[in-house]
Amino acid sequence: MRVLIVDDEPLARRGLRRELDRTPDTTCVGECATRDEAVLAIRQSRPDLVLLDVQLGRATGFEVIERVGAEAMPLVVFVTAYDRHALRAFEVHAVDYVLKPVDPDRLRDAIDRATRLRTLERGASLAERLERLLAAQSEPPPVAIAPAVLPDRIAVSQGERRVFIDVPDVDWVEAYGNYVRVHAAGRTHLLRSTMTRMERRLGADEAAARFIRIRRSALVNVRAIVTVEPYGKGMFLVMLRDGSKLVSSRYHQTGLRRLLKIER
Repeated sequence: MRVLIVDDEPLARRGLRRELDRTPDTTCVGECATRDEAVLAIRQSRPDLVLLDVQLGRATGFEVIERVGAEAMPLVVFVTAYDRHALRAFEVHAVDYVLKPVDPDRLRDAIDRATRLRTLERGASLAERLERLLAAQSEPPPVAIAPAVLPDRIAVSQGERRVFIDVPDVDWVEAYGNYVRVHAAGRTHLLRSTMTRMERRLGADEAAARFIRIRRSALVNVRAIVTVEPYGKGMFLVMLRDGSKLVSSRYHQTGLRRLLKIER
C-alpha cells in the first residue's frame, strides 16, 4: 500500500510517518503540508491511499478532493481533531477517519480497512474484464431490462467469485469512481457500474420506487430508512437500519419528499 501523508503540522506528519514505517507492506511515498502540494503529489505519485488532514491552514482536505476530482482520488482516510467532521468525511467517500491525537492501533485498523477495499476493487476489476471477454465470445449483446421486469437479486464480485444478493437486503448504494459500493446485510460489495445504471436496474425512476436517489452519490432502499430529520438548507439527515447516516442533497429531493408525503 503506497501512502501519501497530507498534514500542515510537522509533528503530526512525523508521527504518521513513524507509524507507517512500523506497518508491514506499507510505504510512505511523500508528505505534503498544503492543499496545492497535496493536489500535485496525488496527480504525480498516484498513491493507493491518502492520510488527509481535514484542516490545512486556511484550506481543507475537502478542497483537495474537489480539485483532484472525486473519481480521480485514491482511497482516503481523514485525520481530524474534530469528530463533527466524520459525517462529511463519509459524504466524500472516505474509507475511514482517525481522530487526533492519533491512536496507533486505530490508524492501523483504518489502513487495514483501506487495504481490504483495495483488494476488493482489484478483484472486481479482474472479474469485470473476464466477464466482458466471455460475453464477447459467446453471448449476444446485453438487452436492457424493462422497468416492469426488475430483478429480485443482483450479482456482485467477491474476489474471483460472483455472489448474488437479494435486492430487499440492499440498504443503499453509493458511487465509488468507476464502481458502486453496494451495502447489504452489514457487508459492502464492489460492483462495476454507474449510479444511473443502478437507478434503472433497481427501478428508482418508477412512481412507486423501492429505491430513491437522495443525492448524486447515494441510492437508498426505502424500506431501509429508519428516520428522517431536517438538516438545514433543504437537506435531510437519513438514518438507515444498518446504522448509516446519510445527508440528502438539495438537488435530489423528489423521491424523499414523495416518501415523506406518503408517510404522513
